[in-house]
Amino acid sequence: MSGLRSWRPATVETLDLPVGWTIESTLVAASGGLLAGDFVIAAPRPQAERLELAVVDVSGKGDAASLRARPLSEVMDGFLADLPAADFLVAANTHLVGLDWEEGFATAVHLSLDVGSGAFEVRSAGHPPAVHWQADTGEWQVLDADGMVLGVVDHTAYEGRAGVLAPGDSLLLYTDGMVEVPGVDIASGIDALAAAVDAPHAEWCGLADRLVAAVGSPDDDRALLVVHRHD
Repeated sequence: MSGLRSWRPATVETLDLPVGWTIESTLVAASGGLLAGDFVIAAPRPQAERLELAVVDVSGKGDAASLRARPLSEVMDGFLADLPAADFLVAANTHLVGLDWEEGFATAVHLSLDVGSGAFEVRSAGHPPAVHWQADTGEWQVLDADGMVLGVVDHTAYEGRAGVLAPGDSLLLYTDGMVEVPGVDIASGIDALAAAVDAPHAEWCGLADRLVAAVGSPDDDRALLVVHRHD
């Protein structure tokens, strides 16, 4: 683990973005508490015009999840900054397998974005799928990118799902608290999240806060990342 950066708060608000991009994240702990097992990390790579982003969900709630999430966020933040995109989830999985938690695991979704061209890859480790608003078609596309949850099986590969964020397009990455409500199918929860955006007329600034306040289960941690490329 030599060479990894020291940990910094998991935020995207301090990113130095080129003109034409809005990226926001919001995290709310279960039932309004202060501790959460969800976190968002970001790592810019200015020389390559790339941005690496990940949304992570440690199983459990409250103290138990938070105590595992904090040190894990430090390690994964370093992996995100220093490793090739294809190796990020592989390294995170190997690290968690080595921790051998008595109970618990983590899920994650990773976005590798070229902020020059809009080209991206999404990889998932047992996490709800990212959704892509396509302005030209006026439709949401679910980006299924299946992969094993982190910390269960070693030597796991994570295949990427490629796409392009054209002007007017958006991506939402989120934890299961945003789309899983007791008695409701997760597909319906994803539809509800997408419908709440009102993408053709959305005010993208502040959207992450508004969505987390309006959608999902208040009994679960909720994290959301909004990536929008302006027209």
